[in-house]
This record gives sequence, C-alpha cells and structure tokens, in this order.
Amino acid sequence: MKNKKLNDIAYSVLDLATVVEGKTPADTFKRSLDLARHAEEWGFTRYWLAEHHNMASVASSATSVVIGYIAGGTKSIRVGSGGIMLPNHSPLVIAEQFGTLASMYPDRIDLGLGRAPGTDQLTAMAIRGDRFNAAHDFPQDILKLQTYFSAENANAKVRAIPGEGLDIPIWILGSSTDSARLAAAMGLPYAFASHFAPAQFLTAINLYRQNFKPSVHLQQPYVISCVNVVAADTDAEANKLATSLYQLFLGIVSGKRKLLQEPIDSMDDIWNAYEAEQAGQMLACTFVGSKETLQKDLQSFLDQTQVDEIMVSSHIFDHQAKLRSYEIFSQVLTAKV
Repeated sequence: MKNKKLNDIAYSVLDLATVVEGKTPADTFKRSLDLARHAEEWGFTRYWLAEHHNMASVASSATSVVIGYIAGGTKSIRVGSGGIMLPNHSPLVIAEQFGTLASMYPDRIDLGLGRAPGTDQLTAMAIRGDRFNAAHDFPQDILKLQTYFSAENANAKVRAIPGEGLDIPIWILGSSTDSARLAAAMGLPYAFASHFAPAQFLTAINLYRQNFKPSVHLQQPYVISCVNVVAADTDAEANKLATSLYQLFLGIVSGKRKLLQEPIDSMDDIWNAYEAEQAGQMLACTFVGSKETLQKDLQSFLDQTQVDEIMVSSHIFDHQAKLRSYEIFSQVLTAKV
C-alpha cells in the first residue's frame, strides 16, 4: 500500500463544546458556531459534537440540539455526533432525532455511536434508570437503528418519522478492540478516541482492517483517528497554549475538574510526576507546535497509522488562538509537499 501524504486525507473537527473559565455555555455555543463557519471555509470535512453529562466544562449534553444549531448556521460542512452514547437512549428516539436533522439538512448529518455512558456511574443511572445495563444491547440497538432508517420498515408497526428511508451514515466510535471488532463485523466506518484513550489504538485499527466485512454501507475499511492539536505561529507559543489542555487532563487524572483554564508558563509546579505521567499516557496522540513541527510530526503519525481521516480536538483558552490553531492545521493538511 502506497504511503499516504497529509494532503491525501480528509480532516475534521471534534468539538467538545468546552466551557472556558469566566464564560458560560451560551458563550461556548456562539464560539462553536464561529469555529464551524471558519472550519467550513478552511476545507474541514465534518464537525462533530460529543455527548457528555454532569461535566461543568462540557456543554454538549443535549447533543442533537447543538448539532441542529451548528448545521443551521453553516452551509456545507457535515455535522454530526462523535458521538451519541446509544445506551443512554431509545434507538427509536435517536432515529427520529437524526431523521429530523437529516430532513432539515440533507446529506450533511453523520451519526457516530458510542457504547460508554459519557459520564460517571451515578449520572448514568439517572439517565438510564432500569436500562442501566443497556450497553450489552449496543450491537442489537445499532441494528434497530438501521432498520428504522431503512425504506423496508415502511410496513412495520413501529416507524421512525422522520428518519425512514433516509441515508444517514452510521459510524462506530470506540477506544478498545471490542468496538473495532463490531465496526468490522457490521461493515461500518470506525472512529477511534485516540485523543484521550490511545492505549489500544494501533491494535484496534489493525483488527478492524483485518476483520472488515464489506457491506451495503461501506466497501473498504475507513478509519478516523481523533487527536489533540495545539498549533501556533511558533513552537514556544503553541507549547504555552497547550498548558490549558494539560490542566484539563490534570483535572481528569486528579478528579478535580475545572472549567478550561488560562495558559501558564510551566506545568512543573502544577502537577506531580505521577499526574504528569498519567496525563501523558492519555495525551500520547497530541501534536503541539508550529506549522513546520506539525508537518513533520503528523506525517510521521500518518506513516505509522495510515488512517483515512484525522479529526482534531483543540482545547485552547483564547478563541482567536483556537481559530488560528485550526487554520494552521488546515494549511498543514493541504500543503503541496
């Protein structure tokens, strides 16, 4: 297989709708729409939002609603979920929600599906109630969704209106080999959460490719890798901006979550060696630096993984700096080298 170059592959955005210190979710949504409009101009393929709950720093809990807001404020970029945590919902309700979105914004809506609760166990219980163990039904619930979306379901007693007969691409999201096997068996595209859980990334995408069974949805395996990117005009500036990302992951490791914090000069006095090591493991697929640094590091990553698409998550405190980071990334992916 011919090694891919960066300008051979698609590039996209994963927006975790991060709330920064001193701002509100309302501010976050306005910034997300502004980023989506710029991403559309800069050639990004899709703009995905993720379902999380009970997290002060993440505003996209009502994921379908935010997807509609972003799609309504843009013109051509694909908008979708990265992902909807399907065990939290009835497949029929998700079919109706995404059928509605796809009816409003034809050929622009993606449905990425995850198995995890997207939150802590207590909150998951509040969401799922008697369906607390619904994750075990994940494969069957995907099949139900596909049935609701099919034109053949028109004579069934339970139908998704709107949704029925619409071409809404379904993606399997995951951070383990279990999700890789499922995506391969179902012949669906696969998006890996390497931006926070990279440990099984290479093993999972190799399993997916080796076991992929062509389907009516997809003839060849297709892999998205989600990574963290903090780009700036100089390496020094990018390294400082990235301290906001490091502080966010320190909160995950320590259990002391905060809104996204301002960048600082150094993390040395902020985290201890254990916390730095734990955060570093989660952030293994993170790219920080200038255009030249990203060009080299991302090409090395592509040489190793041969992914079909890179999806970028960027936790950057200042909105203009965040826009600049995505602009630089787009320039790296479209450079003629």
